[in-house]
Amino acid sequence: MSTPPLSGAGMAGAAGAAGGFPGPPAAAAAAATREVNTASLCRIGQETVQDIVFRTMEIFQLLRNMQQLIPYIEDDYWKNEERGPASQLRYATEERREILEVNKKLKQKNQQLKQIMDQLRNLIWDINAMLAMRN
Repeated sequence: MSTPPLSGAGMAGAAGAAGGFPGPPAAAAAAATREVNTASLCRIGQETVQDIVFRTMEIFQLLRNMQQLIPYIEDDYWKNEERGPASQLRYATEERREILEVNKKLKQKNQQLKQIMDQLRNLIWDINAMLAMRN
């Protein structure tokens, strides 16, 4: 019992007799396809790594810009020599007042954003209605 040849004249002759493509060029095409796939895979991997690096650099740039936008404010409590109950109460009262002001501003901004979103929603509905009437 003998094993059939893997490639060469026997396969080429059989493929040629059957009306197909000869053996060695088909084997070369399969090898070329494998190389192209490997090259494509490497290219896709390189693009992915470059995209990750770019996005990471973008995130760090945004964080750096945010850090510049937030001013550094020394804590008055730690600068103050007095640390008694009266000082703590005064500090807590000031902090509470500041928090209430920030909450008030935040609610105003949220209301403005809600109005903008409602206006955009209405605009999108109008655009969709006009597009539906065209068809």
